[in-house]
Amino acid sequence: MEELGKVHQLIVPLLGHKMTFNLDAIAYTWIVMILLILFGIFSTRKRSMVPKTMQVLGELFVSKLYDLTEDALGEKLAKTYAPLTIALFMFLVLCNWIGIIPHLEEPTKDLNTPLSLGVLGFVIAHYVGIKSKGIKDYTKEYFEPFFIMMPLNLIGELAKIVSISFRLFGNIMGGSIIILVVSHLCFSILLPPFLNAFFGLFVGAIQAFVFTMLTIVYISVQVK
Repeated sequence: MEELGKVHQLIVPLLGHKMTFNLDAIAYTWIVMILLILFGIFSTRKRSMVPKTMQVLGELFVSKLYDLTEDALGEKLAKTYAPLTIALFMFLVLCNWIGIIPHLEEPTKDLNTPLSLGVLGFVIAHYVGIKSKGIKDYTKEYFEPFFIMMPLNLIGELAKIVSISFRLFGNIMGGSIIILVVSHLCFSILLPPFLNAFFGLFVGAIQAFVFTMLTIVYISVQVK
């Protein structure tokens, strides 16, 4: 139980302020990125009409997520934003699954990771909205149906960042705490491995999918 809340930090003084870096989250994020790069290399190397296992997995991820993006955004925008959907889902699902490996932790257990991805999705969605509607029509929507609704509409848009980020963070952190507490009570016998598989594989995949689809929905809402 003593490891609950324990974080390895790097504190860097900068212009009279202190910048704090979570070394665990940074290290595990790099591990995830390296694994994704290796997966991309091995799934595209020696491609053939009779695909091998890695090529099948790569094509499955790309085709299914591309179809989902096309359903949400249409054929034209899918060509632009399907790579975002695929990369985001694969990154998040691997971030959530890496905690199953002993002595490794999920980068998404640090709020900075889901929050930064939430901000990224927010910026992209509103950039697409401005690009497709024009700045005048885009701004006009914040004053509908009445002028006085502008603050509430603005808060509603900003609340999407909090909602999507804290949902992912809360589920991953909550699962980790439950596993840790139950493991301590049961001395890591029988039940904790099943909990680890449930929260790591099942919940991790579901939360990665939900986060990715909400990001695409936010972009779709801005376009329409």
